[in-house]
Amino acid sequence: MTTMAFAASVGAGIVLLLMPAEPSLAQAVVAQQAARMIVLPNPASSGALPVETALRSRRSVRDFAPEPLKLAEVSQLLWAAQGITGPGGTRTAPSAGALYPLELYLVAGNVSALAKGVYRYQPPGHSLIRVTDGDQRAALAAAALGQRWVSDAAAVIVVAADYGRTTRKYGQRGMRYVHMEAGHTAQNIQLQAVALNLGTVVVGAFDDDQVKQSVGLSGAEQPLCILPVGRIRQAAR
Repeated sequence: MTTMAFAASVGAGIVLLLMPAEPSLAQAVVAQQAARMIVLPNPASSGALPVETALRSRRSVRDFAPEPLKLAEVSQLLWAAQGITGPGGTRTAPSAGALYPLELYLVAGNVSALAKGVYRYQPPGHSLIRVTDGDQRAALAAAALGQRWVSDAAAVIVVAADYGRTTRKYGQRGMRYVHMEAGHTAQNIQLQAVALNLGTVVVGAFDDDQVKQSVGLSGAEQPLCILPVGRIRQAAR
């Protein structure tokens, strides 16, 4: 703990008093984030389903069963989207200049061992940071022009971008690179969902401002796509 020293005279001598200092703003932010952090289960780096089978089986799924997702499944989906795969911080999806402009938000509504709320995925440390409490799926579905599968899914992954991270280096051309990366990330999520026997669909029709408000995006972040994820209802198979 940081301390502050104060001198006080006692008789003919001086006594040095040590008192705890107020924590700095940076320390307070770090402590606050630690309190809101959830370390995810380690993702698997190999599986039984060949990539060719996942490609052949991938379909857009909009009809979800009411059963919850496991936290390990959420962990695997987020890792597939933007997980770190190399010592230099390289990730599962390619990024122009390794600038990584994307941010992933998890809207959890029915995930075992995870409270309802909105979480931001942190690739370093493979963890979640709680952004807001409470189930935001209905608000997100309303922002997505009433598409009910957004609220029916056990969880929703929102892919957002801070364009400035890429355009500062590449100019307006960088916007194309950001969109390419979002496409890579969305496909990774879809193929991982197939491997986990889950369903998902890419949603692109929504009101940007409403999505930003319901998810709690920062001012620099823009929503690019929404992927509701859940167990596939038997009749939909």
